Amino acid sequence: MKFIVPAVLLLVAAIHVLPLVGVLGASKLSSLYGIEVQEPNLEILLRHRAVLFGLLAALLTYCAFQPQLHRLGLVAAFVSVATFLAFAQIVGGYNSLLATVVRVDIIALVLLIIGGAVHVLRPSAA
Repeated sequence: MKFIVPAVLLLVAAIHVLPLVGVLGASKLSSLYGIEVQEPNLEILLRHRAVLFGLLAALLTYCAFQPQLHRLGLVAAFVSVATFLAFAQIVGGYNSLLATVVRVDIIALVLLIIGGAVHVLRPSAA
């Protein structure tokens, strides 16, 4: 039981580290998201987004090994995943590569719900 929350955090960190390759430029961003990144402002925003995902992945990894930070990691990951899924639902019309991201984030959300439940329900001594 005590390994469930760290495992969830590490799995979700792995999901969040994948977009980090986007820092390498427009061609990597295009292959990640299936969009042409020809406009410099969009490239700046998406490359910065990639860095933020890398930071979040690092935070989640750190939180996985610090039991007192499990809640912080779960909340940070939940906010990231839930807001992306909400935006995808509200805006709609996304391409097949973003549909894959949506499916992966649904899996991440399920993992986070399980991890959050275990975190809340487990005895504090565990």
